[in-house]
Amino acid sequence: MTDVAEPTGMTNATPTGTNRDLIERAYRAFHDRDVAALLDTLDPQVEWVHPDGMAEYGLGGTKHGHAGVRQFLATVPTVLGGMRLQPQEFVVAGDRVVVFGVRQVTSVRGTTETLPFIHSWTLRDGRAVRMEDIFDTVMFRRVIES
Repeated sequence: MTDVAEPTGMTNATPTGTNRDLIERAYRAFHDRDVAALLDTLDPQVEWVHPDGMAEYGLGGTKHGHAGVRQFLATVPTVLGGMRLQPQEFVVAGDRVVVFGVRQVTSVRGTTETLPFIHSWTLRDGRAVRMEDIFDTVMFRRVIES
């Protein structure tokens, strides 16, 4: 993993470590399919944002709060056979953590592709208040349809 240093004089501390630590915990929870641990990293009123171009599959738009995240996570297996996230670079600036990575996306028919993503996380008081997933929706839709 590549690391980008935080600006001098900014600690970005949460009650359980740095902002990067918090986001790494969120990715571990997602990898482990531990919804409770994921929600523990998220503010109860979190905004969980995905491109509107994925709305046809129930994956687009903004989901609100823990209930919205649970709904989103429950929808994913209805349109995908699997997904694995690999964060590769973390850029930390104040209360923002931007993550560049790739994900292996598998269709329900078994086709797997590796697609890049950017996640923009906004944190406040030791929890994520917004996560925006940025990716090529055309490529993602092709995998879903394959």
